[in-house]
Amino acid sequence: MDLNNMVNLVEEKGQANESQPQPLSSGLERQLFTEPQLQDGSSYVKEGLDMKTSASIIFSLKEEVGILAKTLTMFHKCRVNLLHIESRSSKRSPGDYEFIVECDTATGDMNTALEHLRQKASYLQVISRNHHDNAETVPWFPRKIRELDRFANQILTYGSELEADHPGFTDPVYVARRKQFADIAYNYRHGQSLPRVEYTREEVKTWGTVFRELLELYPTHACREHNHVFPLLIENCGYREDNVPQLEDVSNFLKDSTGFTLRPVAGLLSSRDFLAGLAFRVFHSTQYIRHPSCPYYTPEPDVCHELLGHAPLFADPSFAQFSQEIGLASLGAPDEYIEKLATCYWYTVEFGLCRQDGQIKAYGAGLLSSYGELEHCLSGKPQLLPFDPVNTGVQKYPITEYQPLYFVAESFDDAKEKILNFASTIPRPLSEIGRASCRERV
Repeated sequence: MDLNNMVNLVEEKGQANESQPQPLSSGLERQLFTEPQLQDGSSYVKEGLDMKTSASIIFSLKEEVGILAKTLTMFHKCRVNLLHIESRSSKRSPGDYEFIVECDTATGDMNTALEHLRQKASYLQVISRNHHDNAETVPWFPRKIRELDRFANQILTYGSELEADHPGFTDPVYVARRKQFADIAYNYRHGQSLPRVEYTREEVKTWGTVFRELLELYPTHACREHNHVFPLLIENCGYREDNVPQLEDVSNFLKDSTGFTLRPVAGLLSSRDFLAGLAFRVFHSTQYIRHPSCPYYTPEPDVCHELLGHAPLFADPSFAQFSQEIGLASLGAPDEYIEKLATCYWYTVEFGLCRQDGQIKAYGAGLLSSYGELEHCLSGKPQLLPFDPVNTGVQKYPITEYQPLYFVAESFDDAKEKILNFASTIPRPLSEIGRASCRERV
C-alpha cells in the first residue's frame, strides 16, 4: 500500500473520531523478503532489503484535529518511503496512542522529515541498525517473534564458507553438504515446521562417537538438571547412538517444557542478533555435523554441540529463564554492553560451572558437548571464580583452546538475579517495550 492510500485510510478513521487516534490496520505491513540471489562461489548474499537503510520511529502526537494524517503527508512531501505503520495504546500516557512508522532512510530527505516530526511530537525515538556514532538513535531490536526473520540471514559468515584450517576445508563433499544445510536454514521463516534432514551413514557414525563418549561422563560431570532432562530426550526425541535427533522433535519438546524453541541458522550471527533471539526464547541452531576426521573437535557449533550441550538445559525452567534474561538485557543496549552480555553468555550458557551439593558441576554447552573439555574443567587445573556479570563481562577468553578460567554460579536463580541487577544499569530508553512484548511471547 502506498503512502497516499495510507493517508486516506488515516483520514477516514480520523473523521469518525478526530480527537482520538485510532488503531491502524495490521494489513499495512508489506513483506520485506526477496528471493536470495547467488553470487560467485554459490554463496547467498544478504536479503534484498538491507535493514541498515531502514529505521523505525516511535512517536506520540500532541492533541490536534487530523494531526496524524498531516504527519504522514509530511513524509510524502519529503519523499521518504514508508514501509510499515501501526498504532498502539501508549505505555507512557494511558488513554493516548503512539505510532510506529518504519521508513526507508535511503529515500528522500529523512533529516527534514524528522525535524518536522519533532515539532509535532510529544515523544519521539528513532530505532535503527545503523545506530553507530548517533547517540540519539536506539539500536534496532525485534518487538515480535516473527521479526527474527528480518535478521536471521544477515550473517557474518555463511555455513559453507570454511576457514583454511577447518578439518573439512579440502573435502569437496563435506563443503557441498555444509552448503545444503546452510541453504535449508536460509530459506526458513518463522511459523514453518523445522526442516527434517536425512543424515548420511557417516554423519550418524560421527554423532554416535560423540554421543557414546559423553554419555560416560554425564553422570559424574554434568549438573543435575542436565542429567534429569537427558533421559527424557532419549525417550521423546530419538536421542540414540545410531540416530541424530531432528530439530523439529527437540524444539517441540522444549516448547512443551519451557516455551523455548529452536530455529535453524545458516551461519554465524552477530552477538546482538543472536542474543535477541533468546529474549523470545528462540535458540538459533545449526543442523550440520562436524567433519568425520575429527569427531572430538569442531571449530564452530554443530548439531552435536546444539543438541547434546544446549538443548537439555533449555528444558529446565530456571535455566530457560536465566537464558531469556540475558537476551532481554540485550534489547536496545549500546554496543559496549552487548559485548559484555555476550561475554557473560560465553562464560555461563557456553562454558558455565555451578555449585551443587558441595561439588562443582558443568552446565555450559561447550563443556557438555566436548569430552576433553568436560574432563578438563573439573580437573583442578583451570582457575575458578564466582560468577559476577560486572567482572565476568570484561574477561577475555580464547576460542580455539580449552578455557584457562571458568566462572561458577551458585545456582541458575542466583545467576538470573545477578543478570537482572546488571541489566538495570544498562542505558536503554526503550527497554520496557522490548521486555513487555517478549514476555507476552511465553
